[in-house]
Amino acid sequence: MDFLDRAVQRTRFAYFSMEIALRAEMHTYSGGLGVLAGDSARSAADLDLPMVFVTLVSRQGYARQEIDNSHAQVSHADPWSPQDFATALPQMVAVSIEGRAVWVRPWLYALECQLGHVIPVLLLDTDLAENAVEDRRITDALYGGDQAYRLKQEIVLGVGGQSVLRALGFRIEKYHLNEGHAALLTLPLLKGTRRPDGVHASDPIDSYDVSAVRKRCVFTTHTPVEAGFDKFDYDLVERVLGDYIERDILAHLAGADQLNMTHLALNLSGYVNGVARRHAETTRKLFPGYTIASITNGVHVHRWTHGAIARLFEQQFSNWAHEPEVLAFADQIGDNALWSAHGDAKHDLLARIAQATGRQLRPDLPLIGYARRMTAYKRPELIFSDMERLREIANAQPFQIVLAGLAHPNDGGGQEAIRALGAHIDALEGTIPAVFMPGYNLDVAAALVAGCDVWLNTPLPPLEASGTSGMKAALNGALNLSVLDGWWIEGCVESVTGWSIPSNGAEASDAGALYDKLRAVVLPLYHGDRGRWIWMMKQAISKIGSSFNSHRMMRRYVTEAYLR
Repeated sequence: MDFLDRAVQRTRFAYFSMEIALRAEMHTYSGGLGVLAGDSARSAADLDLPMVFVTLVSRQGYARQEIDNSHAQVSHADPWSPQDFATALPQMVAVSIEGRAVWVRPWLYALECQLGHVIPVLLLDTDLAENAVEDRRITDALYGGDQAYRLKQEIVLGVGGQSVLRALGFRIEKYHLNEGHAALLTLPLLKGTRRPDGVHASDPIDSYDVSAVRKRCVFTTHTPVEAGFDKFDYDLVERVLGDYIERDILAHLAGADQLNMTHLALNLSGYVNGVARRHAETTRKLFPGYTIASITNGVHVHRWTHGAIARLFEQQFSNWAHEPEVLAFADQIGDNALWSAHGDAKHDLLARIAQATGRQLRPDLPLIGYARRMTAYKRPELIFSDMERLREIANAQPFQIVLAGLAHPNDGGGQEAIRALGAHIDALEGTIPAVFMPGYNLDVAAALVAGCDVWLNTPLPPLEASGTSGMKAALNGALNLSVLDGWWIEGCVESVTGWSIPSNGAEASDAGALYDKLRAVVLPLYHGDRGRWIWMMKQAISKIGSSFNSHRMMRRYVTEAYLR
């Protein structure tokens, strides 16, 4: 506990996130939002930032994926044991939910970096004997249950997380809300600014010092469409949250018709940012009148670089993991050394594919990878839009495809996409070797981004807020082939760091543009000019790895958001 005592004394900034990806065995994440939070924490540790991270324990995880014989996703609970990785702290706090006192206990996970610095991560848990049976389940399932369940979770995260920090003695100067799920943390801050009862304001909101709350909160939004924001009916809010804050105050800050968590965060945060330049532009159109800055996401270089590639970096510049900017000089790595290291990463991926699927792919053929959350706007089936044309391309210039990804158990469209991908794979048998990797998690993702030759991304613009998988692939020398959306608008130097897929949003024309680029540019280069391909690999590492990393991202948050 000496570590926690030191952390309490020095910590100034708190980062709240519904999910965080710390390690594959801790099922406290579902996708990109949690992976970003985990990379943020790793960089905070590397940079020895005075930070604490707060999330839910999510004892039953998100979903463990199985693919059945009909290619359908079967979702299972994915439980894990906090005591195997974290320490239960004795301090407990109570929050009021549906008029009951719900006790919250934090687990402490000590995230230690290679330099020896340690960052505290607090995992909030309601599975306590002091709680009613239904309340013990609040921190079980990540993004599970109905609206009431989600609201209870967000009360535990925001209101409970605030109380836990105070109980442990943390004195927080700035709170970082990673998406709107954490917006309720602003309410305890707001309550703390209420003016004395004797002061009567003409407008109820003037009874609170909103500006004081805004000075203490930073909000990062990741959602580029209104439909993606968490919203709760006020009748539900009154039933679950009670009279914690007057309804007219909530309506003023979070929306007249429903409690919109994004609106609440916008109105009570002094610094708001999108996660890529294009995303910030989209967000400004969604919320005219608000000042929306832009800090493009990044990835943790040491976490996502394959060991063989990392050893090359270590030989060339030993400080690369702490100072990723030096990767700008990665274009000086020898061609043979880089190609050999990539071959090791590809071999490891092919071995993992063979073990998981029984299919043995070839190391000498280009491998196109696509792996991400399975949902409609990401258009996972785009490459299969015209099967005859795909076969014609492959007959002339052979290639292979590996796919992976997890659909939310309640996302019918995402589940159907996985079934359809399985059917496409069957239909291509004998022409294009293709596999779907089941059980998508952090370790599978790391193997995929390191071992593929081409990293494919086909979202419907402008719905990709940022995306980070392509950054991870580029660290390992994989070349991005992507629609110009999210971060790729900033990272794409055509035929240098990868390739763009022209998009007008229509599936047929976007698929045609993808096929044209594969047939005329990507595959001829791989098969016919190995030297130029390796040159592009080095350009991708040096230009993308040196810029799109979480160290750069966290330094910007500190200087532009936390210290302002």
